[in-house]
Amino acid sequence: MKHATRMGKLFFRALLLCLLIAVPLTGLAAGIRTEEVQLTQPQGILKGSLVLPQSQKQYPVVLLIAGSGPTDRNGNNSLSGENNSLKLLAEGLAEKGIASLRYDKRGIGESRFPVLKESDLTIETYIQDASQWIRYLKKDPRFYSVIVLGHSEGSLIGAAAARQSAADAFISVAGPGKSLQTILLEQLQQNTSQEYFRQSKFIISELEKGHSVPIPDASFAILFRPSVQPYLISEFRYDPAIEISKLNIPVLLVQGTHDIQVAPENGRILKLAAPKATLVMIDGMNHVLKFVAMDRDDQIATYSNPHLPVVPQMITSIAAFINKLPMLKK
Repeated sequence: MKHATRMGKLFFRALLLCLLIAVPLTGLAAGIRTEEVQLTQPQGILKGSLVLPQSQKQYPVVLLIAGSGPTDRNGNNSLSGENNSLKLLAEGLAEKGIASLRYDKRGIGESRFPVLKESDLTIETYIQDASQWIRYLKKDPRFYSVIVLGHSEGSLIGAAAARQSAADAFISVAGPGKSLQTILLEQLQQNTSQEYFRQSKFIISELEKGHSVPIPDASFAILFRPSVQPYLISEFRYDPAIEISKLNIPVLLVQGTHDIQVAPENGRILKLAAPKATLVMIDGMNHVLKFVAMDRDDQIATYSNPHLPVVPQMITSIAAFINKLPMLKK
């Protein structure tokens, strides 16, 4: 029991996998502007931050989609701390003349839906929300193209939403190349007892069939509690590589060599699925887009360090990809 509990905590830190339940903008460079925006939904309001560059001309805009779990628009997860990875990315893009919109997922940050229950959420919910933001941006005459950028699990959500709502390009940053159940099984086999893995494998097999299943004991609740099972069932139907392969728009794949959550091989898997995509490996970058050694303690420290900048090469690579896209004048 203690072993399984310890492993559960490890997954929270090392994987931050699909456990469901704003920070004011500061330090913007001169001339960069921000607008607080929102989308009204039947059950509540989605809120986000639109960061605009100094230029008064038309410019491209990037929709930034955060990763799994209780991760807000700034890339901060309540389980691991404040790192401001997506906020820093947005500011870096604005300095290069590229606008961005990042938002709190429903139930996270300022997007609090009063009657929302964890069991109500599916990955399709997040895909639909992202699709609505894409359509919102496409209507704004200030933007000549709309690019979707998904970080971690946001890559899967973003790929599906980009195709659904006809985005002009797609960027995956630290995106998994394997299905969630595959990743879970690999991690459980490596880090838990044979019995814990055996029972987890059975739970996952039932969820893959669309069946909810009672958990054997409380040690399984961290990953398989009944209220999160509808979300797991929904995501188990998706394979990130397949979703990437469906895109007929320019695709950029960005992966860090020091990512201990989503290993560099995932970028290569996505590249095989989408041969026309551009793959950029950022040396020394970890999952929260910071430059850090492979030492585990150093890695964990970056998850709660908002003062550490994101890797400049990542911003430069993303900007270069976007600036090569055609200007789709409205």
